[in-house]
Amino acid sequence: MNTFLRPPLADPAYWRGKRVVVTGGTGFIGSHVVERLLPLCGALVVPTRQSGRPRHLAALASDVVLLRGDLGDAAIADQSCRRADVVLCLAAHVGGIAYNQAHHASIFRDNMAVTLSTFEAARRAGVPRVLAVSSACVYPRDCAIPTPEAEGLRGRPEPTNEGYGWSKRMEEYLAAEYAREFNMSIVVARPYNAYGPRDNFDPASSHVIPALIRKAFDSKSDAVEVWGSGRQSRSFLYVGDFVDGLLRICERAKDPEPTNIGADEETSIAETARLIVEIAGTGKSLRFDTARPEGQPRRHCDVRRLRELFDFRARVPLPEGLRATVDYFRRIVLPRI
Repeated sequence: MNTFLRPPLADPAYWRGKRVVVTGGTGFIGSHVVERLLPLCGALVVPTRQSGRPRHLAALASDVVLLRGDLGDAAIADQSCRRADVVLCLAAHVGGIAYNQAHHASIFRDNMAVTLSTFEAARRAGVPRVLAVSSACVYPRDCAIPTPEAEGLRGRPEPTNEGYGWSKRMEEYLAAEYAREFNMSIVVARPYNAYGPRDNFDPASSHVIPALIRKAFDSKSDAVEVWGSGRQSRSFLYVGDFVDGLLRICERAKDPEPTNIGADEETSIAETARLIVEIAGTGKSLRFDTARPEGQPRRHCDVRRLRELFDFRARVPLPEGLRATVDYFRRIVLPRI
């Protein structure tokens, strides 16, 4: 494996012997968290609504405690948090721009139900540490660039992701108030646009990078359709860096003040699409559809707090991360399509 794609280990001493709950642990990010923590923890509990063996944990399922049920059910949440030392809250209902625009209410409803249920279960169980995982979707459309954490409650979240953005703002609010009222140790990570192997490549709900990768391999078209002008930008974060940032914050944060996790770079969607086509080697042209929504005009992560308080910097350059993601799609996803 390329050395860029081998993230640093979490602090083994912090996790040794701990019973850790990873909500959303069968998903894209969560499965990477489980994989990283498995050699370090005493036990890993993964609540899941899936029946059978979760695809992303197929090789690990016998080594984790899979708890079947819906975290919105207080009994399941209580069972998940019982005897837990750390709860990592990664469960989320979210998709790409088109999906989010069509599901503001259900996204907000589902995310709040799981957040409330999990926080309450952690409070009742006296869990010593809870990590709430928020999102850069909390930021308003006209946020400063690079965007500091202080702008997370200014104005309204960007309209195309508003339901999700409000649910994450409320998760941050609840984290701070549970810490204050109940003296709980809750800390908050605010990550930017994640991508990497195991991402969601379903065209109905995928984010921009997996959507563009799938289009790059679509034999029915000689062009990759890019939504919007292509001038909109993102701070893309490779999944390995994402996981390491989450664990670093969980280990070291002293209060529920949110911390951005992102790459200190801003890349346009047009440039991202060109890189993907080049790496895929399919020779396709780009076609920009300006009738489609672009979402946030610019995203550029202010990483000062992340660097100064947590001694962390994203290490995987976008071209390296895209190569790993395209390779995963070519080997694992494409044969199933």
